[in-house]
Amino acid sequence: MFGNGVVGILAESVNKWERRTPLTPSHCARLLHHGTDDGVSRIIVQPSTNRIHHDALYEEVGCQISQDLSPCGLILGIKQPKLEMILPDRAYAFFSHTHKAQKENMPLLDKILSERASLYDYELIVGANGKRLLAFGNFAGRAGMIDFLRGLGQRFLSLGYSTPFLSLGSSYMYPSLAAAKAAVISVGEEIATQGLPLGICPLVFAFTGSGNVCSGAQEIFKLLPHTFVDPSRLSELQKMVTNKPRHGSKRIFQVYGCTVTAKDMVEPKDPMKVFDKVDYYAHPDHYNPIFHEQVAPYTSVIVNCMYWEKRFPPLLSYKQIQDLMRKGCPLVGIADITCDIGGSLEFVNRTTSIDSPFFRYDPITDSYHDDMEGNGVICLAVDILPTEFAKEASRYFGNVLSQFVTNLASATDITNLPAHLRRACIVHGGVLTSLYDYIPRMLKSDSEEVSENSADSLSNKRKYHTSVSLSGHLFDKFLINEALDIIEAAGGFFHLVNCHVGQSVNAISYSELEVSADDRDVLDHIIDSLTSLANPTGNNRFSNQNSKLSLKLGKVQDNGMEKEPDSKKKAAVLILGAGRVCQPAAEMLSSFGRHKTLLEEDFEDQIDVDVIVGSLYLKDAEQIVEGIPNVTGIQLDVMDSANLFKCISQVDVVISLLPASCHINVANACIELKKHLVTASYVDSSMSMLDDKAKDAGITILGEMGLDPGIDHMMAMKMINQAHMKKGTIKSFTSYCGGLPSPEDANNPLAYKFSWNPVGAIRAGRNPATYKYHGETVHIDGDNLYDSATKLRLPDFPAFALECLPNRNSLLYGDLYGIGTEASTVFRGTLRYEGFSEIMGTLSRIGLFNNEVRPILKNEQRPTFRKFMFDLLKIVHEDPEGALMGEEDIIEKILTLGHCKDQRAAMMTAKTIIFLGLLDQTEIPASCRSAFDVACFRMEERLSYSSTEKDMVLLHHEVEIEYPDSQITEKHRATLLEFGKTVDGKTTTAMALTVGIPAAVGALLLLTNKIQTRGVLRPIQPEVYTPALDIIQAYGIKLIEKSE
Repeated sequence: MFGNGVVGILAESVNKWERRTPLTPSHCARLLHHGTDDGVSRIIVQPSTNRIHHDALYEEVGCQISQDLSPCGLILGIKQPKLEMILPDRAYAFFSHTHKAQKENMPLLDKILSERASLYDYELIVGANGKRLLAFGNFAGRAGMIDFLRGLGQRFLSLGYSTPFLSLGSSYMYPSLAAAKAAVISVGEEIATQGLPLGICPLVFAFTGSGNVCSGAQEIFKLLPHTFVDPSRLSELQKMVTNKPRHGSKRIFQVYGCTVTAKDMVEPKDPMKVFDKVDYYAHPDHYNPIFHEQVAPYTSVIVNCMYWEKRFPPLLSYKQIQDLMRKGCPLVGIADITCDIGGSLEFVNRTTSIDSPFFRYDPITDSYHDDMEGNGVICLAVDILPTEFAKEASRYFGNVLSQFVTNLASATDITNLPAHLRRACIVHGGVLTSLYDYIPRMLKSDSEEVSENSADSLSNKRKYHTSVSLSGHLFDKFLINEALDIIEAAGGFFHLVNCHVGQSVNAISYSELEVSADDRDVLDHIIDSLTSLANPTGNNRFSNQNSKLSLKLGKVQDNGMEKEPDSKKKAAVLILGAGRVCQPAAEMLSSFGRHKTLLEEDFEDQIDVDVIVGSLYLKDAEQIVEGIPNVTGIQLDVMDSANLFKCISQVDVVISLLPASCHINVANACIELKKHLVTASYVDSSMSMLDDKAKDAGITILGEMGLDPGIDHMMAMKMINQAHMKKGTIKSFTSYCGGLPSPEDANNPLAYKFSWNPVGAIRAGRNPATYKYHGETVHIDGDNLYDSATKLRLPDFPAFALECLPNRNSLLYGDLYGIGTEASTVFRGTLRYEGFSEIMGTLSRIGLFNNEVRPILKNEQRPTFRKFMFDLLKIVHEDPEGALMGEEDIIEKILTLGHCKDQRAAMMTAKTIIFLGLLDQTEIPASCRSAFDVACFRMEERLSYSSTEKDMVLLHHEVEIEYPDSQITEKHRATLLEFGKTVDGKTTTAMALTVGIPAAVGALLLLTNKIQTRGVLRPIQPEVYTPALDIIQAYGIKLIEKSE
């Protein structure tokens, strides 16, 4: 049922006051008006007499009213539905409160899993700035503040004071938010003109928190005549009022507000230290509470809008409020809008309802009452406040949600969804998605009732163990996922000792784990990795925001022995892209510093490198990193700026192996975060323009660090600079490079295979070329490129029958290498086995590479490959499907049509057509609309490497040098020949090795500060190519240099 375009809207069933709806009739009308192309074909609304919008309004815009939502593939709600309302094989979206493994909601999650359903949680849909897109916080603050002001009027009346607040109603009593605000404004006008009784002034409201809830509460408060006071000046305000109690004083014509932050709540135990927010969140036990001494004694109302957890000191404890009331504190009431029961305000021990929103707590007698009469403070703790403004809240919510519905309604595969919706999917098709697979792990650990003193204790089972305390946005930003993955991937074990979860987007969560392992090195590695996760190097853009993780480690226990510090430096590299090139790069980086190799002799500093591989699809990253120690795979969409910045901020160097079009986005992030970047792609004009910015940021962007470009640059510049140092002049520079099948696997007529999609390679055969030969500039038109190929034999490899095609504009490299004016020949070519160009040129003339839509491929009834080739070759036959056509017939037709003049070329072309299956009597897929599409489709099928076949890379430079004191011209040659490798049944291509290794070497050179030049670079400077070539050869890639 997923993705059928039919949307259902649930009737809310949790609370009689829940009148909100995820989509209003207006939203439904717009969705239905856009038609089925946008993913929504029908909307079915469950009947409800409670909903803020009547059923008839939905019917009027084309919705169907029905209790039965079984036709719906996507079902929307606000709160969690009853378990019996969960249907199998449907997608649901609502506030589930399950992603933090909340025990009370696990039956709901179990039901969704058992019904093979999907679950999207609104709370997890966040924008590029890391903030939630779907939330009701402002409405909670608005409604809570209005409700409290009404109760405040009633409380003051019971204490003998008549105030303007008495005329206010509860939020739900007004037809709209605007009407409610108008009522508050009227109260404010009366305060401004009539004043407040002296006996209750100064009337001070203390606001805690800084998120949407607090913003909404202060929005209402600011409708009253008011002045905000710094918490440190509250005592002065009190004295001022006491000393000037005369009638007409300004103090009775306004109210006062103050915003209370953490520094107003606690102070360091050490009198020599100052308050540090990050330190407080990490080590709250190092701080003493002060709110009850410095703020509460001067406060009339506490408006609590903050999240709190038990490891922090309470805002007010039982004892503290008892002492305050005995001393005559003016505290009248508590508006606990966060509804944090038993939380920061210990005495708020129950929730209240919209129709009975207050209870009274008497601290002196420690008793609770349901009236407004008597001693004590009144407390509001309603947990469903936004529904009081159901109309506005639903409109606001639906305005955002309706932007996502079309995607969700048509989604059958979540990988096709935008990143912010993919991340919000907790369950898909009855399976937890990878971001949330920590949930059962936490539940399992929590249910294991492990005692430190029992024989089954985790610490007794494992030889080494330690305690780990984590705090931060563990669940909202999936940091708990990363932490648990680190532990399990290393072979360690954990037990969840304690866990407190934040209840809002700004709230911090806390988990205490007991981590253990049988091997000391394993536990040390876990500790190092967790430390790296918590303490990323460099400037973290979000270090004070959602991605910050605080870590507190206990001692490693082993018969009383403590962990010895590791003398090696730690570093981290992020590799973007999980293609074939990634694997050798990751393997090289992860092994550096951990196993003694020749590479380490090139570096004075000892360094361990942890590698993170980021891919759009997590399974690709996990497949690449499988079996490679110290390498972690993660899901990362580089178009998701917040997540990209988070990941880059945690590493020292980034290697981008993504398509070239993605590099600018990554480069800009690296510049902002001051992180080095390495790519294997050409440095184009857009990248060159970042040179000044990179220099200003103090970073290096090292491009063209692969094979071609990359090793070719380095080999060339080494030869050229050595000649120039000896006063030599470069007369000729020729360079050839090609990725080919190894000779034993060049087993098709083209003697060529593709290790990736052939589209790019075929189009490259149509590029024009320019080079200089004996002082003359030669231009080759793209249509004639294959005809310009020449035979080539290399002296060191005479068995290779090769040919060479000119490769784009060689003159650019003459200028780049500084030989443009001195060399009479500058040529760069692409290598292929002999005969390749004749065949490809003939196929091109036949029309197989034509990109225009062919009429025969437009028909709904698809032609066969045979019929298509008959059309191309202009073969007319009464029954083309049944016609017998052999190699000789194709050869004759090619020659007759003049596509080539050589019998052998026509024969090899015919063999290629047959080998590619272009005479098969099978239908051409509907995705093929042009001859080019058909050619690419068949080549990708028939010219791919099998799992046992190997490729080959051949790079060859020839340089002719004249010296002023000699009449002899020296010829220098440099050659790289590399073959694919198979180890333990796993094949790594030569192309991947010769591109991935240089990229990894570039990262190592930057990590160890071997490259000190900043800005956008190519590997043409000695500080890059000299150490890089040494390391590449030490790693086993052979470079042969000869001269004569």
